[in-house]
Amino acid sequence: MFQKIAAFFKKELMLSVALIAALASLFITPPSLALLQNIDWKTLATLFMLLSVLEGFKKENIFQPLLQRTGKLSTMLGLSFFFVFSVFFSSMFVTNDVSLIIFVPLTIILFRAGGKEKYTVPVLVLENIAAVRGSLLTPFGSPQNLFLFSQSGISAPKFMLMMLPLWIASSILLSGFLLFMYRRDLHEKIIINQEDFSENWQPEGKKYRILYISLFILVIATIVSRTRFWWAVTIFVALALIIFDIKILIRTDYVLLLTFLCFFIFSSSISANPGISAFLKKHVAGNEYWWSILLSQAVSNVPASIILWPFTSNLPALLYGLDSAGLCSIIGSLASVINYRLYSREYPGHALYFMKWFQIISLAFFAIVVLPQYFLCR
Repeated sequence: MFQKIAAFFKKELMLSVALIAALASLFITPPSLALLQNIDWKTLATLFMLLSVLEGFKKENIFQPLLQRTGKLSTMLGLSFFFVFSVFFSSMFVTNDVSLIIFVPLTIILFRAGGKEKYTVPVLVLENIAAVRGSLLTPFGSPQNLFLFSQSGISAPKFMLMMLPLWIASSILLSGFLLFMYRRDLHEKIIINQEDFSENWQPEGKKYRILYISLFILVIATIVSRTRFWWAVTIFVALALIIFDIKILIRTDYVLLLTFLCFFIFSSSISANPGISAFLKKHVAGNEYWWSILLSQAVSNVPASIILWPFTSNLPALLYGLDSAGLCSIIGSLASVINYRLYSREYPGHALYFMKWFQIISLAFFAIVVLPQYFLCR
């Protein structure tokens, strides 16, 4: 039994790190009712709904029409541009987490079908960057943006104008990275057997497709509308799945949900400690940019935004740092954790390979943007 537990945590590296951090934080601030109340249950509930509904998408091949269309792209450069910028633009509206949950599995499927799996990890890393940088433009593009937008009271047009330079520069840089990746052959072909994706939807699955598409629209509306009745929507989605397709609830990625929960416990414990709060009050103001980047490497950017917001005096600096933290490490952004998790489920035992390329490509991007952003937010 001990060997099985050890093997599980060795396999689930991200969960192991999050669990250790959460347990250590409880020695700093003892568990209490306030600690439970400070956990971002809304984000956890939203993630649960998305993971469950998109498992249904996979089960019923709801992405089939999109696969058929993207499968007609004949070059690796064209296909990679399609996926990376699909993530970049969609993340502005459905959040960076959702965008990756949608497009990462599609990327893996098509690259595998075309025999181009050697490009899978680099393109997934660029999709991760696209999710982090595309989503920064809108107030609801990421959980930390949504939190700071609601707390600051800034108008949506002013928020977007503040983030626009980063968004434009990121789109140009992503194009440059893609061109550099395929520099040896910009016209490298990918041949995909269309018969692999020609399967038609079965009539008996129609009610399930309608169910999952309807639930997906409901979840997206819940995110965009910022409704305070998110808990009721979560219960409704869970009940719908229990009644119509309970197997989907069994297949949901609870390891990812537990990883997020551990990070939130850590951030809540840290922010509740009087000594740590006094320290942050003294040192954060005026240094929000660097604090947000560094703290996110320990707790990820969503919990970091909750910890640092009460002590900030420069909103652009805090936003710029939080929206760049995911470029430094996988832990730096919850979206990066999701990307890592989606890949590791498809390729067990290749986690270190993914992390190596993630660090190389993301840090190269970060090195280009880190100082210009600092002077801009100053």
